[in-house]
Amino acid sequence: MPNPIEINPDESPYARFAYELREHRLQAGWTQSQLARRLTVSVSSVGMVETLKRKPDQRFAAACDKAFKLEDVFSVLWKRTRWETAPAHFRDFMALEEQASALQIWDPLLVPGLFQTKSYATRIFEDEPGITPELVEQRVAHRMHRQGILSRDKGPMIWSLVDEGVLHRPLGDADVMREQLQHLLEIAKHPRVTIQVLPYAAWSAVGLQASFTIAELRGAPCSVYVESVPRGLTVADREIMTALVGRYDALRAAAFPRSLSLGMIREVMAKWT
Repeated sequence: MPNPIEINPDESPYARFAYELREHRLQAGWTQSQLARRLTVSVSSVGMVETLKRKPDQRFAAACDKAFKLEDVFSVLWKRTRWETAPAHFRDFMALEEQASALQIWDPLLVPGLFQTKSYATRIFEDEPGITPELVEQRVAHRMHRQGILSRDKGPMIWSLVDEGVLHRPLGDADVMREQLQHLLEIAKHPRVTIQVLPYAAWSAVGLQASFTIAELRGAPCSVYVESVPRGLTVADREIMTALVGRYDALRAAAFPRSLSLGMIREVMAKWT
């Protein structure tokens, strides 16, 4: 029998799935044939998944959890394979985002990704130097998929603060901006979403250096994703966390309340007609 190929589990979400599948199979003392019978798939299917020649589907992942008597381990790994087109530095935070009980978002430059329309997101990605049309399409599709947490029955509570300049900054033509601001107003009706605008009149310089998102998880410490160029960073350091939570509280104190914020969005939207 040939030696198994070496797999770097950190190379991609698919590599992680393949690595964990092989490790669990070997720990159980099963051959590929024995595992295949438990999954009710062909031996070649198991072999190709383990060697990254075939991508697993949701049914395969669920069958692995059942065979190894695990609680959604492979189902979660499969979900992460759908993040393959996301920037590698963002994948860790995406896992936190999906499990979060609450998200606190601050963005001084753009509409937050969870609230972006397809047209608005496309304009953002199109401007990245050297990006291909195919990758733009993949990144936009991925961003739209992330927004699924808004429709989950037990999705997170979301507080979003945006700078007033975000409403005026043109990304695309007037139609794109009008659609985006209308979308913000629609999302603001969601019972778990609060959107507030930090007005120019606040004269606040707190938070202008970078956008960040604080993720609160049930029974676990908070984590923060800080946006930077060329890549963002997921942070769990207590000192940094404390500093950013303090900044978020200061920003929220200076922001317009919800009703005035939505009124401002409506007023600016009229500018884009």
